[in-house]
Amino acid sequence: MNVQIIGLHDWFATSPGRYQLAWERAQLDLAVADIFGFHALQLGLPELDALAANRMPHRWLATHTPTPGAAIVTDFSALPFPANSLDLVVLPHSLELAPDPRATLREVERVLVPEGRVVICGLNPASLWGLRQRRARLYHRLGFGKLFVPQGEFIGYWRLLDWLRLLGFEVEVGRFGCYKPAFFSDQWLQRFDWMDRVGDRCWPILGAVYFVVAVKRVRGMTLLSPAWKASKVLASAPVSVANSTTLIRAEALNGKNI
Repeated sequence: MNVQIIGLHDWFATSPGRYQLAWERAQLDLAVADIFGFHALQLGLPELDALAANRMPHRWLATHTPTPGAAIVTDFSALPFPANSLDLVVLPHSLELAPDPRATLREVERVLVPEGRVVICGLNPASLWGLRQRRARLYHRLGFGKLFVPQGEFIGYWRLLDWLRLLGFEVEVGRFGCYKPAFFSDQWLQRFDWMDRVGDRCWPILGAVYFVVAVKRVRGMTLLSPAWKASKVLASAPVSVANSTTLIRAEALNGKNI
C-alpha cells in the first residue's frame, strides 16, 4: 500500500483538522482584535479568516495561486508592498508551506512598520502530531503504510523564535494547544478531551500547534506623538530666556523692529 498524504487544505476537512482549526481561530480572534493600525495582510490559508476580528480599514488575503476571496496572488518572499507599510501580517502555517521560510519571514520584516506585529501559527514537531509526520515520511520512503498527515515541513518553536530575534522582533505571546492525538474519529477525539485540560499544566511545550505574536523593534527609533498632542505640549512648554534672546538677536540682524 502507498502512503496517502493529503494537503493542509484537505486536512482541515478531517476531524483533527477541524479540532486544530477551532483552536487557531480562537487564538487569532483574541490576538488580532486588539492590534490597531490601517493595513493588515494574511498570507495563505483562505480556509481560516485570520483577520475576521481585526478592525483595520484595509485588510487583504494573499495566496500563491488564484483563490476565491484572495485579493493578491504573489510570492510570499517578494510581497508587492513598500517597506514599512503594513501594521499587521498573519502567517497561518505559511512558513511551513513556503519553499524558503526564512526568506518569507525576512520579507514580512521588511514590509512591517516599526512596532508592527506578525502573528504565526505553526505545527510543532515536538508533539504527537510531529511524531506521526516523521513516521509517515519514513513509510513514504520505504513505500508502504497508510497514513494521513498534513503536508509541509514542521518548524520547531525555538527555531522560529531564534529567526524572529535575529530579525529584530520581540516575542509578546507564545503558547501551545491541541494536545490530543490526531484521531480521525470525532468519538475518539472526545474521549481524549482531558488531554487539553491537563496539557497546559503538565506538558505545555508538547502541543501539536503553537501560536506566536511578535512585534518589530527598531533600535534608536523614537515614536512621535500625534501632531495635535505635539502642538499642545509646545504651547504649554515654558520659553527659556536664552531662546528668547536668540530670537530677538536674529530678528534684529534681519532689520526687523522688535
